[in-house]
Amino acid sequence: MTPAPSLVEWIGGPARLRELMTLFYSRVPADPVLGPVFARMPAEHADHVAAFVAEVFGGPKEYSGRHGGHRAMVLKHANHGLTEPQRQRWMSLLLACADEAGLPADPEFRSALVGYLEWGSRLAVINSQPGVAAPSEAPMPVWGWGETGGPYNAG
Repeated sequence: MTPAPSLVEWIGGPARLRELMTLFYSRVPADPVLGPVFARMPAEHADHVAAFVAEVFGGPKEYSGRHGGHRAMVLKHANHGLTEPQRQRWMSLLLACADEAGLPADPEFRSALVGYLEWGSRLAVINSQPGVAAPSEAPMPVWGWGETGGPYNAG
């Protein structure tokens, strides 16, 4: 029996995630909810997010190697005070861009994608609140076809 491909293989590789994130972050500045959140976003932000998600989805360990892994991502959100309405808009716009970019629409992939984005965006809101201490360790999440995962899974 052939093992299932990783999520990043299923979508066509890390380049497809770069396309998605480039499209998404090109829309963010004009968005009334997200524009202010990302007003000082560096030009390479879309590439960094794409590398992070690609690694989580079973791709190359580029984000960990170049940018410090999951703990570094957590620290980037520290003290930004993200809100639930901002998170919901981030989800909505990103999923609309996934459709527009032609990411696979099969229910299995979309379930895995939405599961990870919900999990990760909710952690970003929690970790962005003022006074929340950064974890001393934060293993890189690994996401697949339905299992829950990540550094906060006590199971």
